[in-house]
Amino acid sequence: MTTSQKHRDFKAEPLGEKPVGSLVGIGEVLGKKLDEQGFDKAYMVLGQFLVLKKNGDLFREWLKDTCGANAKQSWGCFGCLREWCEAFL
Repeated sequence: MTTSQKHRDFKAEPLGEKPVGSLVGIGEVLGKKLDEQGFDKAYMVLGQFLVLKKNGDLFREWLKDTCGANAKQSWGCFGCLREWCEAFL
């Protein structure tokens, strides 16, 4: 599987204050919906990922319910967070 430049950039460094739109699979529309739900930073979505015990099914379902992410978008976001955790946690 090849990864996008956005994916490589995201997992290359600590989260810091990255906006939610820096997550793979999260573009302007989904980013706005997440922001409206209180998830304006990537680290907040990471927090939810960790609360859900890094479970892909639960996280992807949460993302679908929270902002309407489709399968490709939710898999992208899950994958980049999982890889980021492997690199930094």
